[in-house]
Parts: sequence; structure tokens; C-alpha cells
Amino acid sequence: MRDDEQVLRETEVWFVRHGLPYFADGLRTQVEAGLARKAVAGVGALTVLAGLLAGLLVEADFPTRLLAGMLVAGVVVVGYGLARLRVWPMARWALGHTFDSLGLLFPLATRALPLLLLFMTFLFINTEVWQVATTMDHGVLWVAVLLFAAFAIGFLLVRLPEEVDRADDAMGGVRLLRGCQGTPVEEVAERYADDDVAEIAQVRGYEAGNLVFVLLVTQAVQVLLLSLAVYLFFVIFGAVAINEHVMLTWLGKGEVHWLIPGWHVISLELLQVSTFLAAFAGLYFTVYAVTDETYRTQFFGSLLDDLQRAIAVRAVYRLLRRSPEPER
Repeated sequence: MRDDEQVLRETEVWFVRHGLPYFADGLRTQVEAGLARKAVAGVGALTVLAGLLAGLLVEADFPTRLLAGMLVAGVVVVGYGLARLRVWPMARWALGHTFDSLGLLFPLATRALPLLLLFMTFLFINTEVWQVATTMDHGVLWVAVLLFAAFAIGFLLVRLPEEVDRADDAMGGVRLLRGCQGTPVEEVAERYADDDVAEIAQVRGYEAGNLVFVLLVTQAVQVLLLSLAVYLFFVIFGAVAINEHVMLTWLGKGEVHWLIPGWHVISLELLQVSTFLAAFAGLYFTVYAVTDETYRTQFFGSLLDDLQRAIAVRAVYRLLRRSPEPER
């Protein structure tokens, strides 16, 4: 029979495999060290310096320099997260769960897409939208896309903690035992089935951040896939319905730039307009996904079992760490 130390080690491996590295005390201590004030200040300074250097070294206009600086700064932050903050196990599990539950995209698409596409199709055939989107150079366009993405992420970071708060309510008894089934703590969970574990089951701090990050990645990938669907719709629709003469009339200039010279089907202007509208659609999807009750029930319902299982295993893990192994 396994002793408690072996159960704890196996549970920590289970945490990492299921995208919950911050639930393991040893790994969380390492992350806390990586987020200490000096470490954060050093990484922040490096990020700013790398972004400024990238912006200065790129020979282009200001928006393109700004975009280059933002991308390099983002690479530094992501690299630090992967190296010191154990971000990859969380992102890997969230991505795997997202692609395992792609069926959830259909209800969102059928509820959100029809009215959105009806509204955005009128924007798509609007002269002013084409003039605004096509007069943006590539740097300005992608800065606008990143701005939409930043608003969407900010909105999710406000709403997703509410779902985590709901998941750790009323943990104990049958729910504790059910959540621990098939996990390394299944055998020892019975010791605490009659205990009041409501307080220790509350998820706070880094552990709550771990769950929020997993939800954020899962939601973001779904929104990205739906935005890509909108992008492809407008590219195909534009290639079929909007000819060169119409584009010249809308743009008010003497030529259209084609993606493949001599093949007058898809223009660079069409790609710019489609990208701009798809980014706006992504922001719309984000707001819709966390405010529509039906979708929230379907989306978070599929994750609720995983969240409650993680919280149940964490509760037993913490109880096991603070209590001595019983005598045999």
C-alpha cells in the first residue's frame, strides 16, 4: 500500500499533467520566487529595453516600429513565463481540452454568428470601411488587431474569476469523493469525507490564477477559431461578390493590389478589410460568450467537472500535507 509521501508525489505529477502546476507546493514556491519584486523588475526592464531596441532597429514608420517593439516585448514575457512561471503545462492542457471539445463551437456559432454576420456584411460592403481599413499600413492594422485582443483579454480577466469562485463552493462529502475518483488521492480521500473542508477548498492566490489562466486560454482559442471563420467567410464572399471595378470605385484609387499578380481573385485590400472585421468579431464573440447564459452554461458546464475535480484533489492534497500519516 502506498504511503502518504508517495501519494503526494504522484498527486503533484497529476497536477502538472492536468495543467495545475501552481497546485503543487514545491512548484508554486518556485513560481513565487520568479514573481518576486526584484525578478519582476528585472524582467520588466529587460522587456522595455528589448522593445525599445527592436523599435529603433526597424527601419519603418512609427506604427510598424511600435508593432515590432510590442512583438519583441511579448516574446520576452512569454519566454520568461515558459522558463520560470510554468506556463506551458497550463497552456498545453487548455489547448488539448479546447480541441477535445470543439463541438461547443457549433452552439456558439449558430447563436452568435447569424446576427453578427448580418450586421457585419453591411459593414463589409460599406465604402467608408474599405477606405479606413485599406488606408492603414500593416503596422497600424496589426496594432489595431492587438488593441481589440487586449480589450477582449481584459474583459475575460474580469469575468472568469467569478466562474472559479462558483466552482469551489460547497466542496466536501460526496462531492469530494466523487471529484477524487480516478486520481492519486482516491484511496485517502475517504479519511476526510466527513470533515468540513469548505475553507481549505477555497481557491485563492496563485492557484486561483492557475485556474483563471486555463479558462482564459481555452476561451481565447475558441474565440480565435471563430474569428478565423469570420475572416475566411469575408475573404471568400469578397472574392466571389466584389470585382475589381467595385473595389476601384470604393477605394478611389487607380489600382488594386492582388495577392497573386495576374490572378484577379483575392486582393490585398480584401485581406486587410477581412482582418479588421474579424478582429472586431473576436471582441464581439468574447463579450457574447461570457454574457450569454446559454453558452456559459454549455461552456462552463463542460469544464465544471474538471474544475471541481482539481479543487477536490487539491483539498485532499493540502489536508494530507498538513496531517501526519496515520499509524498502521
